[in-house]
Amino acid sequence: MLVAAAVCPPTPLIALQLDDLRSACHAAIAALRDARPDVLLVVGGAESTSTYGGQAAGTLRPWGLDVTAGRDEPPVLPLSLTVGRWLLGDRAPDSFQSVAHDATSKECRLLGEKLGKVADRVALLVMADGSACLSPRAPGKYDDAAKPYNDLIANAIAHADPGALATLDPAQAERLWVSGRAALQVLAGAAGARGYEGRLLMEAAPYGVGYFAGLWT
Repeated sequence: MLVAAAVCPPTPLIALQLDDLRSACHAAIAALRDARPDVLLVVGGAESTSTYGGQAAGTLRPWGLDVTAGRDEPPVLPLSLTVGRWLLGDRAPDSFQSVAHDATSKECRLLGEKLGKVADRVALLVMADGSACLSPRAPGKYDDAAKPYNDLIANAIAHADPGALATLDPAQAERLWVSGRAALQVLAGAAGARGYEGRLLMEAAPYGVGYFAGLWT
């Protein structure tokens, strides 16, 4: 069963700047380890749904950073999982799981349920961000609906509310450039109906993109 989960942003900027957000992510990851999981899994959005071994590597070179995380060659991890591996530092996870950005809510829920059953004590590092349409300078076109959608995610993380994450609308997420929607719904599936304590350690929106550092225990 899921005993702990951390939510961190899958942005390469966290390896270059955003020091406060990076510190909040490290605090969330430390709490994952304190939960004494039997397995630690990293989940993040990508073009397709795939599983990777714990020694898999990824690189941030396509985003202009000479950073590689993990041991295997060649680097194969998508961006979200690469940033997660980099945040983990010296300790590799047991495996990585990407989920397709366009996966349906049901597909995400079923994947989460499956991940939650791989061991008696499972911890997830969920690499997910909010809307990229939060300001006129954002990567996506500014949209008045972006902030309410982003607030819904922040509140769900803060209150450990898998039901709220399960209701995230995929079509609206695509319109609002919420690339973390699928990974967050995997988290909802893994949590199920069990109760957790939630903490939103930090929320920020540099450059008009919603980033979160949160923890469920």
